[in-house]
Amino acid sequence: MEKKLRIAVYPGSFDPLTNGHIDIIDRGRKIFDKIIIAVLHNPSKKALFSVDERVGMIKKTFKNGKNGNSIEVDSFGGLLVEYAEMKNAIAVLRGMRAISDFENEFQMALMNRRLSRKVQTVFLMTGLRWIFTSSSIIKEAAQFGGDIASMVSNPVKLKLEEKFEKFKKRK
Repeated sequence: MEKKLRIAVYPGSFDPLTNGHIDIIDRGRKIFDKIIIAVLHNPSKKALFSVDERVGMIKKTFKNGKNGNSIEVDSFGGLLVEYAEMKNAIAVLRGMRAISDFENEFQMALMNRRLSRKVQTVFLMTGLRWIFTSSSIIKEAAQFGGDIASMVSNPVKLKLEEKFEKFKKRK
């Protein structure tokens, strides 16, 4: 009898992917056989990068081997639990940085639970070194030429530099 893979969906805007996200993914891989990094297409949010650019940066970040087949990168719109069920996931993986994240995450987890009893929500606390790291703070630092190399993967760093260089040329 073939063992059923324990698959988790790690959803987010990932605009851009940070080392805090990577920390959650790496630790999630110790719990699950496969993590699907699912970039949310949310037309109501103004993103710096297109969904395709975000998917591309994430694929480049995880391209160099250490993750084998345990990582998949995809995008989705609509209900998360429907997407998770379609991907045969047993869980939604979420990271929390601080108490301030808890209320919103708790509400989403309860709604997802109401919509589907097949998919559990698993929370991982971020590593202490990433507790103050967020995509928006990193974008702001990069916009003004700050050194973000220790907070993002090299593919993300290069794409941020490229994006903000284009903005500077337009001014």
